[in-house]
Amino acid sequence: MCVVCYVNEAEKQKIVAYNAEFHKVTKSPYGPDDEIGMLNVIDGASRAAILGRADATRIFDLSVDHFIGMPGWFGAGDQPYQIWMTHTPAGEIAGNSMGVSLEANQLVAYSGDAISMYTHCGTHIDTFNHFGYNGKIFNGFSAEEHLGSRAWTKCGPEKYPPILARGILLDVAAMHGVETLPPSYGIGAKDLQDCLKHQKLELKLGDVVLINTGQLKKWPDHSFTKDTPGLNREGAEFLCKNGAIMIGADNLTLEQTPGAHPLNFFPVHTYLLAEAGVPILEMAFLDELIAEKVHEFAFFGACIKLRGATGTPMRPVAMPLL
Repeated sequence: MCVVCYVNEAEKQKIVAYNAEFHKVTKSPYGPDDEIGMLNVIDGASRAAILGRADATRIFDLSVDHFIGMPGWFGAGDQPYQIWMTHTPAGEIAGNSMGVSLEANQLVAYSGDAISMYTHCGTHIDTFNHFGYNGKIFNGFSAEEHLGSRAWTKCGPEKYPPILARGILLDVAAMHGVETLPPSYGIGAKDLQDCLKHQKLELKLGDVVLINTGQLKKWPDHSFTKDTPGLNREGAEFLCKNGAIMIGADNLTLEQTPGAHPLNFFPVHTYLLAEAGVPILEMAFLDELIAEKVHEFAFFGACIKLRGATGTPMRPVAMPLL
């Protein structure tokens, strides 16, 4: 439940979460064809406003590297990150895959490679087709009608616009006086409200909210993936009902694990994606923002357009505000 509301009555009409029903997919107020939910709040005026305040001389990269052996969500048997060479300079001299002369292969020194990975590997965005209820996803799209043999035809990352908005960093770990929150700690509405007051910030409609749990301090040890502190549903509702259009964190799952609900093993994911129309950013690298105490910034992030996927890598950046 929202403890303190920062949005006015007129702004509430734009917030999908106010139409939500518990454990039911929400029909979008933006129409039956809508596939981007709260990202509809971004427009030319909002982009121009935040760009006009951005200090482009300082850019913070908010993504982690991809590398063999990296931690990730592999507990359900999904593919860990792999990379392998498909062409090497010496291999081309021996194999001559291009069908050219020895002299040409010696001159050109051709290298190429390929990757394989779960689409929720590294810093990435979760799209609305990732989780839903009873075979349906946000805005009533259904697996029966909109899921093919290879991918969803609705709510894939190719539909998401580049996200350029005001960003705020809520350093919940620092507010509690720790580097890393305790295992499985649930970040609720009071934590978030207290953090806003502690950092002298106001949450506004159209914000991208990033949360520091401190869990990334364990990276790249695989303990990073276990018993993660993170948002609980109450905390997620507080942010959504006060205007967040995307929510991210430095941890594996955004939400606390294991979850508290007896049946819903990802209550925050299902709430945000199916009920509130708010996409999720996971495994955000926030250490440099924290070190320089940059809590308000221009956020920019764009999805790799993997058509119909349930998630995709993103390399977001932050620029402090002037």
